[in-house]
Amino acid sequence: MAHLFVRYVGAGAVGTAVHYVVLITLVQLAGASAVLASTMGAIVGALVNYFLNHRFTFFSRRAHRRALPRFFAVAGAGVLLNAAVMAAMLAVSPLHYLIAQVVATGVVLFAGFLANSKWTF
Repeated sequence: MAHLFVRYVGAGAVGTAVHYVVLITLVQLAGASAVLASTMGAIVGALVNYFLNHRFTFFSRRAHRRALPRFFAVAGAGVLLNAAVMAAMLAVSPLHYLIAQVVATGVVLFAGFLANSKWTF
């Protein structure tokens, strides 16, 4: 299970990088709110993560028609969890949005790994 988590973290790092690029771009260049920008980044990052996790992390043989809806159910819950953590942290403290995002990313990482490893793939 540890080797799966390491591969999951590697795939997640790529998806997270995409997430953060979208987040920073939308906040800094488009003037979007941090919560909305983070949510959009999480959606784009989830698309990247699906393909990496299906192919390289779990070497899944499950058909996309079965795995993809499950992944997006988990990812959808992760997007909501990410938004909730971001909103809660920014509401209760004057943290920089990127610090709040790092915490939210950690929470979603562990929850997503458990759900994806047990149910999705």
